[in-house]
This record gives sequence, C-alpha cells and structure tokens, in this order.
Amino acid sequence: MQKVKLPLTVDPFRSAQKRLDYDGIIAVKQLERIAEATEGVISDAEVKLSFDIDAQGLKIVRGNAKVDVNLECQRCWKAFPYHCEVEFIYSPVFNEDQVGNLPDAYEPALVDENGEINLLQLIEDELIVALPQVAMHDEVDCEVDSDGMVFGEIPLADERPNPFAVLKNLKQSNEE
Repeated sequence: MQKVKLPLTVDPFRSAQKRLDYDGIIAVKQLERIAEATEGVISDAEVKLSFDIDAQGLKIVRGNAKVDVNLECQRCWKAFPYHCEVEFIYSPVFNEDQVGNLPDAYEPALVDENGEINLLQLIEDELIVALPQVAMHDEVDCEVDSDGMVFGEIPLADERPNPFAVLKNLKQSNEE
C-alpha cells in the first residue's frame, strides 16, 4: 500500500468521532525544524495516527513517527546516520486551563481558532525531543577510540593563603 502525504492540520474532534486512522509521510522538505536541529534529514518521516475516544470520553490522538537524520558525532565531529522513532498520545484542548484535567498519560495538543491541530508541528516537536542530547557514534564505529580521548590536564590548585587567616589574627590580638 502506498503511503500518502498527511494533512498539515486536522480537526481532532471530528476525526475522533469517525475513529480515523492515518498512515502516511511528511516530506523531507517540510521537516525544516528537524533539519535545523540536525545535520540533515535523510528520509521522509513515516507517521501512523489513530484518532479515538477513550473510556473517559476524551478525544485522543495516538501515534508513532520515525525518520532518519544525520547527526554530528561529538567525539570525532563526523556526521553519522541516526534512526529516530517516537510514540505519543495527545488529547486536544482549547486552552491552557484544560491541561490540568488531562490524565498524566496524555500530552495536551492546543487547537487553533478553527478547532484544528497542526500535525506537522506536533510530530516535529516529538521527533526533535527524541533526538539525543549528545550525539555520538557507537564506540566501535567512531574514529576516536576511548584510548585516544584526551580531556586535558587538571591544573594544580593555587597555593593562595586562606582569606580567613586575617580574621584569626584579629581574634588573637583582641584576646591579648
């Protein structure tokens, strides 16, 4: 089955009532924020979404997304491919006040003035948060091995006099 482009925005309430499922892609050229956070996006993002109503009557968006990107290794400074995959559950809310009413398992998704959520922004946010904070090759693949890593030498502490020694001298002179 051929994957199609996902809509950029969707009405989560109507989609949940219809229990819609989406299985599609977001094109590389649309993933601008991920491209800025990485060394480049290799593949289209594959996304699966299911809109549903939970046992409490809350509308939810359950899904997963995966994309391949290039990251810069923080040991050898060379780019390497990285497969980023995330799963998420969102519940649409109209304003910040409703966020406290959601169960902990659900992230809030603010709807705009048209009652829609921006799928591109939602999915990009999830993928960016899933990127590693310090990107590195596996040690066996990295050009810099653990023996070759030099972190610098620790300088010896200065032998400065204790700044409180003056107070000690004052105390002794007052006692006399």
